[in-house]
Amino acid sequence: MTQRPLHIVVYSDDSSVRQSIIAGLGKQVATDLPVHEIHEFATGKALRLFIDRKGQDGKLKADLFILDAEAVPEGGMGISRQLKDEVFECPPVLLITARADDAWLATWSRAEAFVMHPVDPFTLASTVEALLRARSLSIA
Repeated sequence: MTQRPLHIVVYSDDSSVRQSIIAGLGKQVATDLPVHEIHEFATGKALRLFIDRKGQDGKLKADLFILDAEAVPEGGMGISRQLKDEVFECPPVLLITARADDAWLATWSRAEAFVMHPVDPFTLASTVEALLRARSLSIA
């Protein structure tokens, strides 16, 4: 039996940040997890259009959001807070922050985790793996 791919949403206005995230994740973050598909967005408007477009089952087509807290003009922290307030059973959110001192803002935004710029691929992959495992346990 083939598992459905996981859907990871990546948001940043900076294409180099999006590319570093995508490169860090590869095709699969762990051999026992399904492969993943990346949906990348450079604007908050495009991201919201994707969120509003549900799948055939009426559910959001996302298993994880990775949001750049430093994106402009709309930062990932505000988007995270909005997602958590407005999306029923919102998938986990991972924020990419500029400083470790931004941890309190990540908490305010209700994100489940954060990693710092520049993106370390090993830290990113292990954090994503943990978030996807926790999500699969909560859904099961």
